[in-house]
Amino acid sequence: MRLTGPLKTGVLLLLVGLTWLLANTLFGGEGGSSLKSFFTGANVEPTPEMRPRKYKCGLSAPCPPKHLAFRLVSGSANVIGPKICLEDKMLLSSVKNNVGRGLNIALVNGVTGQLLDIKTFDMWAGDVSELLKFLRPLHEGTLVFVASFDDPATKMNDEARKLFEELGSTVAKELAFRDSWVFVGAKGIENKSPFEQRMKNSKSSNKYEGWPESLEMDGCIPLRAPLQE
Repeated sequence: MRLTGPLKTGVLLLLVGLTWLLANTLFGGEGGSSLKSFFTGANVEPTPEMRPRKYKCGLSAPCPPKHLAFRLVSGSANVIGPKICLEDKMLLSSVKNNVGRGLNIALVNGVTGQLLDIKTFDMWAGDVSELLKFLRPLHEGTLVFVASFDDPATKMNDEARKLFEELGSTVAKELAFRDSWVFVGAKGIENKSPFEQRMKNSKSSNKYEGWPESLEMDGCIPLRAPLQE
């Protein structure tokens, strides 16, 4: 039986429509995404506007003007190294290959936010005198970012603990073998620093065998006003 003219037209239009839907499915058009979601039940990929926005160093909210955004992550056991991020720049990480066992420290100008120095001090087998030489001559207003890795305290002596206390630390005097520690202090700080966390090494609560869990801390640090001459 031959198809009549109108029926032929209808069949042709149906074929064109199916071809369009198939092409969109294969090449990722909006129609294809909707069709794929309809048949598979998969969620449509969220648009950039739908995704939670992250700010500098992964903060969930932006810092106020004249503040520095930061994130510190202590090392995980003796396997994954620490991280120090400042103003969306990774200053210290395993990827940059500039971390080490002990205390990983970044010095930053508290007025300009400029990175001054980065060093690692082995607090298990190193010489604490190197740490003392690093901390003693700090200038007023220098910001000190610290992230521990593996063991931050075996070589720590009374003078080193006192120097960290003068930077605003409240836990340096008690810091012990394989504790996890993150800290931001400043030379000349009048009060104790609000940016400090410690996880004590304890067999009963350690996340890893022989080590506590890693610590993560972020926030916004106000820049100091320049000194009047």
